[in-house]
Formats: sequence, C-alpha cells, structure tokens
Amino acid sequence: MKLINHIPDVTNALTGHGPGFVLLNGERVTRSLVVSPAHSLREWAPDFSSLSENHFEQLLTFKPELVLLGTGSVFRFPHPALTHSLTDAGIGLEIMDTQAACRTYVVLASEGRRVVAALLIP
Repeated sequence: MKLINHIPDVTNALTGHGPGFVLLNGERVTRSLVVSPAHSLREWAPDFSSLSENHFEQLLTFKPELVLLGTGSVFRFPHPALTHSLTDAGIGLEIMDTQAACRTYVVLASEGRRVVAALLIP
C-alpha cells in the first residue's frame, strides 16, 4: 500500500508497506528498523520473541514523545518489564500491527511530532 509521496521537513518518510516490507523514502526495507523524522536505525530486534529491555532503551536516544511499536502482522503486547525505560522517561508507547504503525507514523510525523516507529518486519 502506498502511503504518501512527500512529507515536508521529514528526512525519513515511510512511503509504503506490504507483506514483509516497508518503503523508507521509496527504498524497500525487509528487516526490522526504527524510524524517526530525522534519524533511522536499520538494525533492530529481528522479531517479537527477541525483544529485550535493551531494544527499548535504544529508543531513548531518539528523544521521542511517542513510540509506535509495530509488532508485525500480528498484534502483540510486549511484557511491561521490557518497556519500563520508556514509561520511566514519560514517553508514550502505542502498540499496533506494523502496517497500522506505518500509517500512524506518517500522520504524526507530518504534524511535526517527535514520533518514533519501531517496526518489526518478520
């Protein structure tokens, strides 16, 4: 699904998604990644079962106000012990499937929000 052609003042635009991939600035990405309007991390947790506290602590370096966790094609909640670093820092966490996280990221990034999308791509 194509999301948007251009988001003003956003270096990292999610421009589409499909089964097993997202399009980051038009480039097909088939591995889990973290995206913010200004930065990206191309190597993140390979799948839901490998998520650890460290993965969520890495998100703090982006200084987000909100993290969107895309859990792949299946909606799953990580154990709260894994995400406490975000909670302790007062950072919001929304959990959804990866395709919904992509769509929500586009809207929030276009509004100038400090949003981070942590996307698991199985």
